[in-house]
Amino acid sequence: MIPLAWYLIFSAGLFSIGLLGVLVRKNAVSILMGVELMLNAVNVNLLAFWRYLWAPEVDAQVFVAIVLIAAAAEAVVGLALIISAYRRRQTVVVDDMNLLKG
Repeated sequence: MIPLAWYLIFSAGLFSIGLLGVLVRKNAVSILMGVELMLNAVNVNLLAFWRYLWAPEVDAQVFVAIVLIAAAAEAVVGLALIISAYRRRQTVVVDDMNLLKG
């Protein structure tokens, strides 16, 4: 059986990669991918703790399914916003998208 610490280290690494992607990238699609990586790291943590603490119960699995559905909806809405901004400004670089300015 794999120890809980390995799952937590993997999840921390995945979250760090996602956070780095959000902070460093200028491309809006890459930023969304970083957010998705962070959400998946949270799901790995949730399932790891569920497995080691409350294995007979199914609550955590349902919660993870809800988080995955919400993440998919977030990705769809985010990509729709990016496509709309691209059609208007012809770029997906976040620094160049100043849509709130007159």
